[in-house]
Amino acid sequence: MRYSNWLGFIFSIALITACFNPWIFIVSQNISFTGMNRALPAYGRPGLLHLVLAGAAIVCFLVPKVWAKRANVFVCAVNLGWSIRNLIIITACSYGECPERKPWMIVTIAASVLMLIMSFLPDIEVPNED
Repeated sequence: MRYSNWLGFIFSIALITACFNPWIFIVSQNISFTGMNRALPAYGRPGLLHLVLAGAAIVCFLVPKVWAKRANVFVCAVNLGWSIRNLIIITACSYGECPERKPWMIVTIAASVLMLIMSFLPDIEVPNED
């Protein structure tokens, strides 16, 4: 795809933006949980790894080298795994109380999936070895 690197860059920025917005809301405690705050000590800051991986993916999307494109597939796959882990753990019901999922939690999953798809479709010229 011609614009896969730029689309991957945009999805990485969307993931970074989603980390600073509310993921879940716990009604009984009146707490809104983002990926970067420690409102619930058991979860830590799960968005921090997203920031590191999205930053590495941005570098890999913008560097026009084959090694960067290969590394980007790995980085985006780990990022998707971390997104799925966050979806399962953070939105799980505990002690009979289920948190209310906010749209930004779904944005993290969607951005991670789209980043991985864009990493499979790099726009790079490979020289012919004749």
